[in-house]
Amino acid sequence: MEINEIIEQRRQKLESLKAKGIAVYPSSVPVHIGIGEALSDFEEGKKVSLCGRLMAKRLHGKVVFADLRDSTGKIQLYAKSDLIVPEQFATLKDIDIADILNVKGELFKTRTGEFTVKVEEFTVLSKALRPLPEKWHGLKDVEARFRQRYLDLISNEEVKKIFLMRSKITKAIRDFLDSRGFLEVETPMMHCIPGGAAGRPFKTRHNVYDMELYLRIAPELYLKRLLVGGLDKVYEMNRNFRNEGVSTRHNPEFTMLEVYSAYANYEDMMRLCEDMVVAVAKEVLGKVVFDYQGRRIDLSTPWARRSFAGMIKEQFGIEPSDDAGAMLEKLQEKGFARDKQELSRSQINKIIEEALEQDRILNPVFVTDYFASLCPLAKNRKDNPLISERFEVYVAGLEIGNAYSELNDPVEQKARFEDEVKEVAAEEKKSVDEDYILALEHGMPPAGGLGIGIDRLVMLLTDQPSIRDVILFPLLRLES
Repeated sequence: MEINEIIEQRRQKLESLKAKGIAVYPSSVPVHIGIGEALSDFEEGKKVSLCGRLMAKRLHGKVVFADLRDSTGKIQLYAKSDLIVPEQFATLKDIDIADILNVKGELFKTRTGEFTVKVEEFTVLSKALRPLPEKWHGLKDVEARFRQRYLDLISNEEVKKIFLMRSKITKAIRDFLDSRGFLEVETPMMHCIPGGAAGRPFKTRHNVYDMELYLRIAPELYLKRLLVGGLDKVYEMNRNFRNEGVSTRHNPEFTMLEVYSAYANYEDMMRLCEDMVVAVAKEVLGKVVFDYQGRRIDLSTPWARRSFAGMIKEQFGIEPSDDAGAMLEKLQEKGFARDKQELSRSQINKIIEEALEQDRILNPVFVTDYFASLCPLAKNRKDNPLISERFEVYVAGLEIGNAYSELNDPVEQKARFEDEVKEVAAEEKKSVDEDYILALEHGMPPAGGLGIGIDRLVMLLTDQPSIRDVILFPLLRLES
């Protein structure tokens, strides 16, 4: 049967229910319990009231078997013509799979041991005018799964488990940080000056103030203002926006955890990162050794370290003293950055990181010794001012974290901002964040900062190959 015929048939059933005086979309919902609770506290003969979506329906003469499901579980329904009033039993012909019902009745087990409700009465809470997809898997349906995630969740229990796991992961992170004395805060999502990270922002405008604003690319500068204000340990589970490419590892809207601790440095952030990721894995998986895309991952500490400067010198011949032009030339010689136009340091850094972000890095690795010229917000090492006190952490080829010893010298920070502005194209209108410099001039304690990509961490812990698999509603092109 064609989809339009099915929809028309269901509309006719809707009108039939209304003709019988049934309020198909009622405003009140009967008192009920979750199906999971009914199953866990099962007691033969117990009266229950349950709500859920009809997932299957089997007719056997004067007996109807069906499956009812909510977010907590699934249970079988048994409706017999002599157990409910005739008018209600006759109504069952107008009930379809995907309809949402309230069912009241008595719990019992069938001869095969299946938990079942002997239906005494039911109420239609919502009539579904479209059928559920019969098959909701395979490559041909990937785009549709993301566009109609609600159908994906209904039809695919494994997908639902991913997002339940995501919620557990973020809760475990909050619990860990709260237990360490960190305060969860919220900072603005609209910025006058885009800053705190390299990235192209989304632009918007506030009409009343007649102000051009930017969706934040990172909350870092606001969180460090709080360190100035005396909130020594803060974190934010934040949404960031970058007007850039889309891939299996990038979505323009994504979730980051940023953590800042006064009187700490990047070595402290390494220990915090190790402890937190291990604690989260133990909480949600019950283990630190697991498979990701067919490869064994071991989060056991201590995690290995590798030198960015050493890897870049070995792979590209690039030295920390090289200027942007020299870096670009050496990248081009190795087949990277084929375009001949001049690139900024941040753009060159992205090319280098993409080259490094390979599957050969499997178990957790702290990549240290980043060039100071690529880290405008980080302190430089005392023994080598060309190298910053920064690390990135990679697992299974995914960069999941980034951390600094935060620069708290206002004079040096302003000079670095001014150098950044010179490298940015005029149309991007980047400017120095004078208010942040003003905050630093009031004294920011030495601090360590850590950023964790939540979407990528969820990919890792749920064994998903694409960031779109762990974001409920990833950004997609408009359908043509």
